[in-house]
Amino acid sequence: MLQAFLRHVRRFPWVTNVTLYGCLFAGGDLVHQWFSARDRMDWRQTRNVAVVAFTFHGNFNFFWMRLLERRFPGNSAGMVMRKLFLDQTTAAPLATSVFYTGVSFLEGKEDILEDWREKFLNTYKTGLMFWPFMQLLNFALVPLYVRTTFTGCCAFVWATFLCFSRQTGDGTAGAALAWMFPPKEDAAEQAKEKAEPKLQVEQAAASRNGK
Repeated sequence: MLQAFLRHVRRFPWVTNVTLYGCLFAGGDLVHQWFSARDRMDWRQTRNVAVVAFTFHGNFNFFWMRLLERRFPGNSAGMVMRKLFLDQTTAAPLATSVFYTGVSFLEGKEDILEDWREKFLNTYKTGLMFWPFMQLLNFALVPLYVRTTFTGCCAFVWATFLCFSRQTGDGTAGAALAWMFPPKEDAAEQAKEKAEPKLQVEQAAASRNGK
């Protein structure tokens, strides 16, 4: 199955890589919503994230990887470090900026730069704790024709963080960790809040049956 997939990627590199990247990126939003508010999923938000991922991030990543490989071919230490430096100083800030402004634009916000102004710097600094290690593996070990797919797998995790940061976070890793592992008191309060509507429905049903 893996060999069939790799043959398909070799035959249709652009379509396969961009499609997988876009689906994985949009999947990050679904994961964020599932853990944040699974009872009120916002499909418009997922659609907006998917549009940005398919139209920009997937395509940009596909052609960016090829541009870097043409300019700095091979996986020697020097070439890998050059590609890594350019990726983190050029592509990373551009991709983050397009995410914040692109989703805001699709949502029809008056000020599409609001999220970018408030969260870009924190998000970029957080990305420096994640992306250099992922892209080091990508440039050193992954064949060019599947690099966008590998980046998409990493972007699945990153998109979950981005969607959280845009909705309720501030772009820092600390805020994301607090969301993933809330204090016991907060977790108990959240469980209580989720249980209250169900309890009210049961009490109403019991009241009607009593009548």
